[in-house]
Amino acid sequence: MDFESLVTAMSSETYHKLADAVATGRWADGTSMTEQQRAQSMQLVMAYQARVLRSDEPFTIGADGQMVTKTKAEMKASLQPQSAIATFQHDDL
Repeated sequence: MDFESLVTAMSSETYHKLADAVATGRWADGTSMTEQQRAQSMQLVMAYQARVLRSDEPFTIGADGQMVTKTKAEMKASLQPQSAIATFQHDDL
């Protein structure tokens, strides 16, 4: 199985387990990861994020493998509510 097929066939559960292992440096059973295991797992996690998740987070890995960052204006716009739920005047409360 080639790398692309491996990434697209990976389940979200496997992705989360790998992401946790990379973050902690340990497998789920508590065994320490080797540097090679951690590096390869990190590559899989980043490839999965780029090709499957297509996250809208401010800092992600794009489909082309490059780091994608949002500008301050883009981040601010994404945090703004799409529409106001309710507005009140000072004396209304």
